[in-house]
Amino acid sequence: MSNARPAWVTQEITEKMLRGALEVERTGEGLLPQRLPGWVRQRGADAGVLLAASQPSGVRVALRTSASAIELDARRTTVAYTGAPSRPDGVYELLVDGRPVAHASVGGGNVVEIDMATGQRTEVPGEPGTAVFTGLGEGDKTVEIWLPHTETTELLGLRADAPVHPAAEPGLRRWVHHGSSISHGSNAAGPASTWPALAARRGGVELTNLGFSGSALLDPFTARAIRDAPAEVISLKIGINLVGGDLMRMRAFVPAVHGFLDTIREGHPEVPLLVISPIHCDIHERTPGPSAPDLTGGQVRFVATGDPAEISSGKIALETVRQALAGVVAERDDAQLHYLDGRELYGPGDAVELPLPDALHPDAATHRLMGERFAEHAFTPGGVFA
Repeated sequence: MSNARPAWVTQEITEKMLRGALEVERTGEGLLPQRLPGWVRQRGADAGVLLAASQPSGVRVALRTSASAIELDARRTTVAYTGAPSRPDGVYELLVDGRPVAHASVGGGNVVEIDMATGQRTEVPGEPGTAVFTGLGEGDKTVEIWLPHTETTELLGLRADAPVHPAAEPGLRRWVHHGSSISHGSNAAGPASTWPALAARRGGVELTNLGFSGSALLDPFTARAIRDAPAEVISLKIGINLVGGDLMRMRAFVPAVHGFLDTIREGHPEVPLLVISPIHCDIHERTPGPSAPDLTGGQVRFVATGDPAEISSGKIALETVRQALAGVVAERDDAQLHYLDGRELYGPGDAVELPLPDALHPDAATHRLMGERFAEHAFTPGGVFA
């Protein structure tokens, strides 16, 4: 049997091959998927939200091909935290006709080092790498390569052992979801294994994931981005970043939620819209923020540093946030606006069996649990998005 390398076809990556990005930025060498529009990046937005939006959670390269082997060249930008253990390499997950078949990682790349105590950032440039996929099977098929949700990914080139073309639009309903690092992907096993990605596959919808790590903060530009994005169903997971960042008092929180919803409704007046309150998180249930990292023992854990006594003067914790969100939804005259208590996705009982490893973010098993429960609540007959 010959082990000769197959005859590779080099293919330019085009915008038509990408799904799940609000915008695709052309660089000097390739394409950089972005999950916020360019006008936000041009207005001096916070560096944290821009970094999160450049990490392509939910973004995938969608192809139609008979190739059994594909190589994808990319330059990644990873994040390292001073004093914390190195994070594992991001994962590229390849699906064939909707089934996970292979995964790969890319080495090298740029590194952004962040000091969590001071916020100082240092960037070290690096070289590109290649994700290699083999054994994809014979015959014509739809191939999706889900890009690493934790690594900014500049796409440079594509090779395969057969011609590739952009996959046809699937004709599915488009689901736009916004949330925090938990929606972004936190400690999920891979980009196709975040809870929104799992729920989207179970629900048969096309996902645009606007989960931004640390940055679900009711920013007006996020509401405008959702307003302008194509969508048949929308969900918003609100609360944990506002508590953890200690950025609002209740007096500002409730009007900000109303304003966020008002802006979205300008573009989607009748689309089913689901507001989701925070999942259970012991450290912030009755204790306000800010959250702070604890690196004792070389492992990152988070603690709540606020004073519960200050809730009476307007500081917010998860219990009061849930009450406020339920109240906002109830008082709006909107038959297509719904509320889901986040503890239906992950509650106090789940915290006993599947504790949050760092006291704030779910692990891979919890992502699977949340994805299954959300799909059941939202997409099955009788669900809010049915």
